Parts: sequence; structure tokens; C-alpha cells
Amino acid sequence: MYKSLIRPVLFKFDPEEVHHFTFSMLKNFGFITRVFLPKPIEDKRLEREVFGLKFKNPVGLAAGFDKNAVLFNELADLGFGFVEIGTVTPKAQAGNPKKRLFRLIEDGGIINRMGFNNDGLQAAIEKLKGNKEKIIIGGNIGKNTDTSPENYTEDYLQCFEGLHPYVDYFVLNVSCPNVGSHAKLEDVDYLRELITAVKEINLTKTVQKPVLLKIAPDLNHRQLDEIVDLIAETEIDGVIVSNTSVNREGLKTPPEVLEQIGNGGLSGKPIRERSTAMIKYISDKSNKAFPIIGVGGIHSAKDAMEKLDAGASLVQLYTGFIYEGPELINDINKELLKRAGRLTR
Repeated sequence: MYKSLIRPVLFKFDPEEVHHFTFSMLKNFGFITRVFLPKPIEDKRLEREVFGLKFKNPVGLAAGFDKNAVLFNELADLGFGFVEIGTVTPKAQAGNPKKRLFRLIEDGGIINRMGFNNDGLQAAIEKLKGNKEKIIIGGNIGKNTDTSPENYTEDYLQCFEGLHPYVDYFVLNVSCPNVGSHAKLEDVDYLRELITAVKEINLTKTVQKPVLLKIAPDLNHRQLDEIVDLIAETEIDGVIVSNTSVNREGLKTPPEVLEQIGNGGLSGKPIRERSTAMIKYISDKSNKAFPIIGVGGIHSAKDAMEKLDAGASLVQLYTGFIYEGPELINDINKELLKRAGRLTR
């Protein structure tokens, strides 16, 4: 129903306007989804225990959709096993100038240069106080655009402190191509400094929350080796593979259209293979030493199985959710149950 009736209408309008419209509909008329969409699948065989947390199923929503922690209760009703809010920054910021969100329909992709637009830490905290505890919530945190390099870590620490009572795990977003000083954020020495500072605060808490690193799909093997070594050294809890890409190779969208769109992070089908290859490389290189959340180009149950087979413990949707609709969550969980049935026979 979504792909045949709803998506053709939504795709006639500006992507960012559609995003806000969809938000409003889910927030104010969420009961409609329970009438027109299949009931979410709930089955004990779908449960996963990863970095000390029990997920009701392994299909999550990636950061960037519910930036301000407005919709996590409604998203839980669609069947997600977990929702990652953010990216949250200490201060509210408008992000980059519009137009900044573009569909690549021929490629099944999206290019965005949103620039961490969000309502800020305090607004997110207020929304999270309304948590009905239906779902595991991750907190994706970053720095403000106008923060000077010597204060980057302080921005992350401020968000970590503020969100700690309200989220179940944290993601250090150091790989978004749409923020300033991107190079420093992926420098291994700086990452070591950042992770160490976050861990020190985490250890002062009565309950320590899992901390993950989100990395870009454009890293080479040498850089991935450094990430694997860094995770082993700092003993953080896992990694998310991967963020959006600046690579434009192999796209069906004409070069002149891409030039008109300009810079931004590419997500969706075009990065599926790269993301999956990275998951396998990291999983093999580390000998499965830590959990991986696989994200990037999941538009079908088959795509999700590829990520899980490559070494991911959990998967996240974003662009696939926009293109394929909420039914994709059930499709993936149905395939997992088929596998579970085969294994128990």
C-alpha cells in the first residue's frame, strides 16, 4: 500500500517538507497506522541481547529521522526494535541553508547536507521525559557547527552528561560529512582522546551506558585497521557501519544533476555493497570481538540478511524506510523467523 499509493504522492513534493508532514501525521494521527498497516511482528525468537541490552528485534531506525526525540513512542508502534535519536548538539542550530535534501530516485538514494539541524540538548531531554519505555533508545551526539576545535570534546561530553539518564546507549557521530572540521573528527588520535574522555565520565555513573562509534563508508582498509585497533585499545562497546558517503561513483543519476545538487552525504542503495563489505572486513579483522550495527542501503529483507551474515548483530534503516515504507520492518522480521524455523527443525 505504501509503495503503490502513498509514496507516489509524497515523492511529488520537496523531501524536507514531506519529512515534516510525515512527522505531523505520525504524531497526531498515529492510530491510522494501526488500521492500514500490518500489525508489527512480536516473537521471542526475534530478541537479541547486544552490548548488555535486550532488543525485541534487531531492526532499528538510524539517527537523522527523529532528530529531536519527538516520535520514538510512535515509531515503536511501527515495529522497530530500537530508535536512535539525534544527532543532538548542545545548542539548537538551524543547520545548513535549504535546499539541503535530495532524492536520487533512479538510484534509490538520498543526498543530504542537513548540517546537524536540531533543537538542542535541553529540548531533547524534555521530550525524552515522555518516554513510555516501549523501545530501546540510542542517543547520537555531535558538536555544534560553530564550536572551535579545542572545544569539540566538551560538546560531546555535555550531550553525554545531559542524555545519560534518558537513553540506553550512545553513538559518537564523528563521520558525518556535513559538518565543519570533518577531518579532525576522524583523526585516530583525536578519537582516542574523545573516547577516553567519554569513558571517564561513564565510569562515574552508577549505570554505565554502552558507547559506540559511527564511521564513514569511505574509509580504506588501513583506516579500518586503525579503527579496529582503536576499539580494542579503548574497549568501547561497538561500532556502527556506516554513515553517509561523499563518493558519487557508479550512480545512474546524470552528472549534471549531481553537480546541481552539490555536496552532501549519500545514503541508500548506492552504498549498500560498500557498507556490507566494511562490516565483513571489520568483523573478520577483529575476530567478532565487538558488536556491529549495520546500516546503509537496506531496502529489502535480503539486504538486511546480507548485513547480518557479514557480521552485524543489529541493523538500522533510514533511506530504505523512506523508499519502502514501514512494511520493510515486518519483511525483515518475517525472514528472520523463517531462518529461525529452519534452524529449529
